[in-house]
Amino acid sequence: MKAEAETVDKGAGRPRDRRIDAAILAATAELLVEVGYGALTMAAIAERAGTTKTALYRRWPGKAELVHEAAFPAAPAGLAGPSGDIAGDIAAMLAHSRDMFSSPVVRAALPGLIADMAGDPELNDRVMTRFGEAFAAVRQRIVDAAALGQVHDDVDPDRLVELVGGGTMMRLLLIPQVPLDDEWVAQTAAILTHGVKTAPDPR
Repeated sequence: MKAEAETVDKGAGRPRDRRIDAAILAATAELLVEVGYGALTMAAIAERAGTTKTALYRRWPGKAELVHEAAFPAAPAGLAGPSGDIAGDIAAMLAHSRDMFSSPVVRAALPGLIADMAGDPELNDRVMTRFGEAFAAVRQRIVDAAALGQVHDDVDPDRLVELVGGGTMMRLLLIPQVPLDDEWVAQTAAILTHGVKTAPDPR
């Protein structure tokens, strides 16, 4: 099985096999929950995925980048469509952030991933770049809202993303035993919205 899986990767310029990518990411997520970040190895991931470590390193520079993609696979789906409601957008951002950081895979990955990033500035830059790409939809929504006059034009979209993601992560790290419910989302969204939403035109 391993030899067969590798054939699609050999040869310069040949496209990656998405089935192998998916198998590696699924194996990484499964093992994170089973053994935790610290005990996770590239060899174990390769064995679970039915491929080789070489195939992993062709795709990801190291464990941290692979774990990050397995734990944070996609942009927020809740912001895919058009919206003229910035309050609703912020609530959707928080709900997505809550669901993402509450997942067993992310909770298993985050402490070790943060520790590795803190000790390696280049790794931190690579992971944070990918994190920014994953939340590009969120950032663009704030940019669009500012252009429409729905938020103050001096609101930095990156700072709002940091508040949404950072606030959610901090709450889960400090009080992990208490789930974040819809009331938390609504209250936090109200606080953020009050700080960024422009007053309606009295005319």
